[in-house]
Amino acid sequence: MFTGIVEEAGRVESIKPTAKSIQLTLRARVIGRGLRLGGSVAVNGCCLTVVKLAARGQDKLIQFDLLQESWRLTNLQFAKIGSLVNLERPLRAGGELGGHFVTGHVDGLGEITKWERVGRDHLLDIAAPPEVMRYLIHKGSVAVDGISLTVATVKKNSFRIWIIPHTYEITALRDRRVGDAVNLEADLLGKFVEKFLASKARL
Repeated sequence: MFTGIVEEAGRVESIKPTAKSIQLTLRARVIGRGLRLGGSVAVNGCCLTVVKLAARGQDKLIQFDLLQESWRLTNLQFAKIGSLVNLERPLRAGGELGGHFVTGHVDGLGEITKWERVGRDHLLDIAAPPEVMRYLIHKGSVAVDGISLTVATVKKNSFRIWIIPHTYEITALRDRRVGDAVNLEADLLGKFVEKFLASKARL
């Protein structure tokens, strides 16, 4: 379980397809502290398992093995050497929940349709598939590339969010452009409510 509060933007060090998986290696500093083999990391909001660690000066090289399914359903398929990715370690028991509950299971891919600076902030419009839009509400929460964000406007096939300077500077959003794909995870609460109401309707 994660909170959507990104700890740092790491960089893609290498991508190596193998017969069984895609080996993704990232370079990071902050999240490398205390990280162990078998631990979980949210990479652009996708929960991955650490399979290898190596020191590189003050940085750590962190390797993950992605199955074809995870590769195909996330925007990691578009990553290149040097690409920025959002990184977050799991929520610890008793830790601060600064964002909202994020599972690390991507619901769908969105596409950036507008991305521009307005004053000190940034405006971000994202076209999203129906399986994500059905859970979005005005001022509700959504995870975009693993970042816990507040929905400002909901339209039929898209939504808008506002990005403050701190979020822009610390996350991989500063590397994004119009047309880029983003990982989306809807708020878990909405899914539970939908299932509860559906089960009551069948009674």
